[in-house]
Amino acid sequence: MGLKGRDLVSIKDLSKQEIESIISAARRHIPVAEGKRTSTLLDGKLLALAFFEPSTRTRLSFETAMLRLGGRTITIADPAVSSVAKGETLSDTVRMLSGYADAIVVRHPNEGASRLASQVSEKPVINAGDGAGQHPTQTLLDLATMEEHFHTLSGLKVVLMGDLRYGRTVHSLAYALALFGAHLVLTSPPALRIPEHIRSDLAEIGADIREEADLRRAVQDADVLYVTRIQKERFGDLAEYARVSSGYRLDPSILEEVKPSFIVMHPLPRVAEIPSEVDSSSHAAYFRQAFLAVPVRMALLSLILSGQPGPGGG
Repeated sequence: MGLKGRDLVSIKDLSKQEIESIISAARRHIPVAEGKRTSTLLDGKLLALAFFEPSTRTRLSFETAMLRLGGRTITIADPAVSSVAKGETLSDTVRMLSGYADAIVVRHPNEGASRLASQVSEKPVINAGDGAGQHPTQTLLDLATMEEHFHTLSGLKVVLMGDLRYGRTVHSLAYALALFGAHLVLTSPPALRIPEHIRSDLAEIGADIREEADLRRAVQDADVLYVTRIQKERFGDLAEYARVSSGYRLDPSILEEVKPSFIVMHPLPRVAEIPSEVDSSSHAAYFRQAFLAVPVRMALLSLILSGQPGPGGG
């Protein structure tokens, strides 16, 4: 698989076969991610983390992945204490970082920022979320979570709930799931329906999509409920945010009616959309999902920076 030296800006940059290969490679990294084995595959490599938007899991899991592989990181975690505060452009920042590091991970509030970064960087660029655009590495770990649980990605029935308009995780995930023949059920407030251009992309690859406002009906015979946060920061009117978000909360009683193998996923952070009593349920998969970010990103970094899939590969 030829990922060495490549950018990853959109999930569309990967074929179905490449997605499967990354997930397969990630399985081999799990013992290293758990600290049960060690790896020096990326010894001497340096990863730049350029985060112009808040992040916990994405930034720390990339950093953990690099360190577990024997590499090192440099980080912009707060633009307010970087030259961005002085007016430096994203292009100049990326050009500078590409002279320091072997690859750059970019998170930015503006859609298209990672694509711009990839055009000016001499080193591979990985999109860690660009506004309401794409979040391809989140999609990879989401798919890895489903594959680990169901031992397949083919033909799953997946309910996507919450902010489908601005939720970049959903935009990437819906496309990838469609490649694997998933049945997608969309449940969201009318103002936060999935954008038409995303819907058009899905239609082009023959996605099976329907909308269902009633969550109880939506999860009937479903395999996965993928919950997303109603993003307060996207609302100018806080009263409107409170009104919309109050109607999108998982009632734990719904889980009494689902299939035994059903799982609940969430890219995190959550606010109130999944109550804490769900955490102890056998259906809760979101903390395992968060852990799998490390081996999945280890696999991706290994392939991009060394061309090797990792432990047991060559």
